[in-house]
Amino acid sequence: MKAKFILGVACLLLLSSLAMAEEDVTWNSLDASQQEVLAPFADEWAALPAQRRARLARGADRWAGMDREQRKDAESRFSDWGQLTDERRDRIRRRYEEYKDLSPDEQSRIRENFRRFKHMDRERRERMRDRYRNMTPDQRQRMRDRTRDRPRPTTRD
Repeated sequence: MKAKFILGVACLLLLSSLAMAEEDVTWNSLDASQQEVLAPFADEWAALPAQRRARLARGADRWAGMDREQRKDAESRFSDWGQLTDERRDRIRRRYEEYKDLSPDEQSRIRENFRRFKHMDRERRERMRDRYRNMTPDQRQRMRDRTRDRPRPTTRD
């Protein structure tokens, strides 16, 4: 669940980072469906930074294109994100910025590792988490260094 949440947040951040450069989105330029989704921001819309208004408008467009299940998942991720501390959110944002700076191959490797982790049975994921949590920072780095160039199996459950 935590990994799914982090991936969801990363995806949302990725999509929101594809911002239109300083495009100013006025309330009246929003279509009716965007205004409906963004109604909680109506009173403060003009005071929001232009970049945030543009991100919110794109988010409202994505929302309009989602089916019921996708919206339910997004609401869950938004709720989870809202419950995080400011420090945790900042940490996630920093990690995402680090991810964006990686080569396409490294990004692909991370996505594949996440996919494999997500498809493991729960007990195995917990064992891996516990093992990782008990490692020192040096041990973690050595593990990353050792596994970076190792060929990956296609599936391993």
